[in-house]
Amino acid sequence: MITKVFRVRTWAPVGVLASLAYFIHQRRVAFAGLRGADGQHPVDRSLLELKMVQVVFRHGARSPLKPLPQNEQTEWNPRLLEVPPQTQFDYTVTDLAGGPKPHSPLDSQYHNTILKGGMVAGQLTTVGMRQMFALGERLRKNYVEDIPFLSPTFNPQEIFVRSTNMYRNLESTRCLLAGLFQRQQEGPIIIHTDEASSEVLYPNSQNCWRLREQMRSRRQAASLQPGISEDLKKVKEGMDIANSDEVDFLILLDNVAAEQVHGLPSCPMLKRFAQIIEQRAVDTAFYVLSGDRECLQMAIGPFLHLLESNMLKVVDPAISSGQNRKLYLYAAHDVTLMPLLMALGIFDHKWPPFAVDVTIELYQHQESKEWFVQLYYHGEEQVPRGCPDRLCPLDKFLNTMSVYTLNPEKYHTLCSQAQVTELGMESD
Repeated sequence: MITKVFRVRTWAPVGVLASLAYFIHQRRVAFAGLRGADGQHPVDRSLLELKMVQVVFRHGARSPLKPLPQNEQTEWNPRLLEVPPQTQFDYTVTDLAGGPKPHSPLDSQYHNTILKGGMVAGQLTTVGMRQMFALGERLRKNYVEDIPFLSPTFNPQEIFVRSTNMYRNLESTRCLLAGLFQRQQEGPIIIHTDEASSEVLYPNSQNCWRLREQMRSRRQAASLQPGISEDLKKVKEGMDIANSDEVDFLILLDNVAAEQVHGLPSCPMLKRFAQIIEQRAVDTAFYVLSGDRECLQMAIGPFLHLLESNMLKVVDPAISSGQNRKLYLYAAHDVTLMPLLMALGIFDHKWPPFAVDVTIELYQHQESKEWFVQLYYHGEEQVPRGCPDRLCPLDKFLNTMSVYTLNPEKYHTLCSQAQVTELGMESD
């Protein structure tokens, strides 16, 4: 989602992270002999037990959010929205407390934009549904077939599902679950979502005044940066887009990516400049998000806290007030994944594609009782910043996250501070 739209409801108790770090340190000291005198002896993976998996994914392919101001536009036929039978899976949407589904102001905005051909802007397509089903099948292979971690049928006692309150994300989640459980279930599928004003699954500039101001001004400043400004002028002239039109590389990429993944005929000049558009869109977004540490904190900090809290509850059940699940699924956006990748130190300077995922696995050593994290992006193993290897001790992983993780007090303090610098990206 390239829009504007942040706050969290459930936070780990203050001081838990420090207590956990000390607890883990004591465990590591007590069992140092198991890892060799230098502390670098490889961990025996056969003694690791998978305890929890968290998957953060971008929705599948969709129609553009905003058409380009051109006479010749790509036709988006509603036939591109047909639902593949294998992806059909009934679900119910509630708020985080189990109440009625909140209103979605962003979906209302999208329905005001009708593309050439009759399709509504920002809709999950058949291509996107198949992408999400394939992601679900990959997760099934990993956590049902290769290792018997999850039940082969959907069990609400094992899984917590949360999505942003946008139809394309809810439907993407449906397709993923259909692939993961082959449309088999033991109980109702509930997808939890939050009010737009307090959502943490994307940078919520509507709820954070300072983030909104930073994003707005840094997005404007990005278009004036050397290289970006010249390339933008060249592309707009080549596509006969007036300089006065509010078109930047983010809007251009949104159209390029949507047309390419659906194999639709595109403006020849748009195809010609596709590589430049993607690179400059990445440059723009990176400039917007990397203004300072606090900017990235406000963009992703509350969501990092949520991911961290899920791990803490498994490691120390005493702090958990409810049931811990084996799998947490979060349906998010490209503007979620980009700051998440940056915070973890694994951003590859490429735009997160449709249906891409970040997967965080939490393991415990059966003898030493130490905890470890394994991180994946797009199915590939990653080494997070500050970690010695792909299998990262939990305390080191939490230290990496802590640089950008925000508790509610700090988040609200940062958001209400007077403007210092400024930034703007829309949710894809």
